[in-house]
Amino acid sequence: MFALPFLLALSASLPLAFAAPLPLFGINFGSGSTADGTPSAVSQSTVDSTLLRPAQFARVAYCSPASVTALSCGAPCEAINQVKVLTAGGDQGETPRFYVATDPQTQSVVVAHEGTDPDKLLSIANDAEFAQVAMNATLFPSAAKGTLVHDGFQKTQGRTADIILSTVKSALSSSGFSRVLVTGHSLGAAVATLDATMLRMQLPSSVEVDSVVFGLPRVGNQQFADMVDSLFPTFTHVTNQKDPVPSVPPRFLSYQHASGEVHITSVNSAGDGTLVACPGQENDVSRTPV
Repeated sequence: MFALPFLLALSASLPLAFAAPLPLFGINFGSGSTADGTPSAVSQSTVDSTLLRPAQFARVAYCSPASVTALSCGAPCEAINQVKVLTAGGDQGETPRFYVATDPQTQSVVVAHEGTDPDKLLSIANDAEFAQVAMNATLFPSAAKGTLVHDGFQKTQGRTADIILSTVKSALSSSGFSRVLVTGHSLGAAVATLDATMLRMQLPSSVEVDSVVFGLPRVGNQQFADMVDSLFPTFTHVTNQKDPVPSVPPRFLSYQHASGEVHITSVNSAGDGTLVACPGQENDVSRTPV
C-alpha cells in the first residue's frame, strides 16, 4: 500500500463512480482479444513521475474557462500555478470544458478535457450514439480504412479539434518545447484519446505525444485499439476499482480497449492504495472483485 496523491487530487472535484455495480451492458463478452498475462505492481515513484501531473491537469479541466485562464480556481489551479494557459473554453453542454497550456515543469504543451456525470456518460455510450463510424479523414489522415470510433465521442472531439490543433502548433513553436501531454477523465478521456491520435498524425515525428487518461470508456473497434497501440507505446489509461465507465460501450458491439491499463485495485480512507499495470488489451483481472 502507498499514498495515491493523484487520486486524492482527482477525487476533490471529479465525479468518479467508486465501487459502482457493473450494469449488464458493461459485461466483457464478445469479440476482440483479451490479455492473459499477470499484472505487475506499480511503484510510488511511477505514480509520482507519470500519473500525478496528468491527474492535476485533468482536475483543473472541471473548472470554468475564466478561472482556468486566470489560474484562480483555488486548490486545483494552485497545483499547476506555473503553467501558462493559452486557451480555455467549453460550455458543459455539447462542448465539455477544455484548455491548452504550456508547462515549464515538464517542458510540455498540455491539452486537458473535462469529463461528465457518470450517469450521463453511460447514457451517451450506450444510447443511439453508440454507433461506430469511420474516422474523420481530415483530422485523422493516416487512419486506415476500417478503423471505426464511437460516433458521439468523435462528434464531441470534432467541436474543439481545430482550435486545439492550431493552439498546440503555435505553442510548440513559441515555447520551443517538443512534447505534448493530453489528458482527461471519463468523457474527457475519450476526447483526449482522439485528440492525442489527431496530434500524433498531424505533428512532426520529432514531437513526442503522450496521453495519460482516467476512467476511459471504450472509444473504437479492434483496429482502432491496435492503431493506438502502434502510435503510443506509452499510452496509459487509469481505471478505478469497479467504476463502470471503462466497461462501456460493450465489447459485443465490437468495441475494444487499447493496451496501457493501470488499475487501482483498492483505496482506503487515508488515500493509501494499490495499483497494478495490466498487460495487453482488455484485462479481465481488472474487472474482478479485489
